[in-house]
Amino acid sequence: MKVLFCTREYPPYVYGGAGVHVEYLARELSRLMDVEVRCFGDQDTKNDQLRILGFKADELHLENTKTEIAPIFNTLNTCVQMNSGVMDADIVHCHTWYAQFAGILSKLCYGTPLIVTTHSLEPLRPWKKEQLGRGYDASSWIEKTAIEMADAVIAVSAETKQDVLKHFNVEENKVSVIYNGIDLDEYNITSESSALDKYKIDKSKPYVLFVGRITRQKGIIHLVNAIKYIDNETQIVLCAGAPDTEDIGREMKNSVEKVQQNRQNVIWIPEMLSKKEIIQLYSHAAVFCCPSIYEPFGIINIEAMACNTAVVASSVGGIKEVVVDGETGILVPLEQEKSAPFEASHPDKFSRDLAAGINKLMAAEQLRETMGTNGRKRVEQYFDWKAIAKQTEDLYKTILKHAKN
Repeated sequence: MKVLFCTREYPPYVYGGAGVHVEYLARELSRLMDVEVRCFGDQDTKNDQLRILGFKADELHLENTKTEIAPIFNTLNTCVQMNSGVMDADIVHCHTWYAQFAGILSKLCYGTPLIVTTHSLEPLRPWKKEQLGRGYDASSWIEKTAIEMADAVIAVSAETKQDVLKHFNVEENKVSVIYNGIDLDEYNITSESSALDKYKIDKSKPYVLFVGRITRQKGIIHLVNAIKYIDNETQIVLCAGAPDTEDIGREMKNSVEKVQQNRQNVIWIPEMLSKKEIIQLYSHAAVFCCPSIYEPFGIINIEAMACNTAVVASSVGGIKEVVVDGETGILVPLEQEKSAPFEASHPDKFSRDLAAGINKLMAAEQLRETMGTNGRKRVEQYFDWKAIAKQTEDLYKTILKHAKN
């Protein structure tokens, strides 16, 4: 069997959880079958049963095209290029809407069975209009078309499966739940601390950590607004880069500078760090905070838990299937606007509640340690990539069996 992954993200060009997912799933599946990854970029490697091939389409003449629309056309152009050359895979497996157009073309032109993993869903990310303008309508159409024509859909959590069934015309038996995973050897607690020295984090003081992109979805502004309610002795480390838009980038900058006027222990690292550095930050953090307002799974939480770190996270989406409230961390309810889903109806209350959860764990070292230990055990039990790759292989076999019949 051979599977072809179509994805925007693949190392070294990874900026979100989908890219992490593709990297590790492709690696584990390549131990079981031939895997070819076609991605956006200039990669070109071959290692045993894993082939990585980057695509960068010829530049279109878009000089007079609206800034927010031009990337859509370049994305579609790249997806067309990804269908060139030899297409000999038994299965095409697409990740995120950016690469789903490639899967659509593959199924239509080559007749290859199509599988789509739903890392997030456009109907539940209305703030993407800020970034894409009318391009959001195009991305939504691509996603809907791919999901509804797919031979199988993988949801990364049970709640995401329900979201798929609610927003798309898909038969329930076509949607399988397969969680994200983690490399248990790589993501493990470490005593190394060079990253803390590099970013001037005081190793004698406990800190709460955020890791993620600057986007509405990740809720970073809610955490920044919570800082004024967090105990003054607690360091705040915000590892936050790659803003979705210039506007939210400015909002983040202004918000952080405002809180830094009143306390000196707020450290903002406005860049995407290496895995080694991130693992060090996870390992030495007293608490990891995930304030997302929408999160189909939340791979960052299992990364923190794998490093024995207690988690304070919003009680939304797949996070509720990852973090066990009272055992591996604290889940913070997020009351949302009925007229504007995935917006906090009481943002200051949400910020206060995040701070309360953080303060509770900061004041209880033994509880933090117990939650950290429990978190590691939970990750080992449920989120091992080897088991997840086997589940994915089984799904491929089922699809191919049906295709032959």
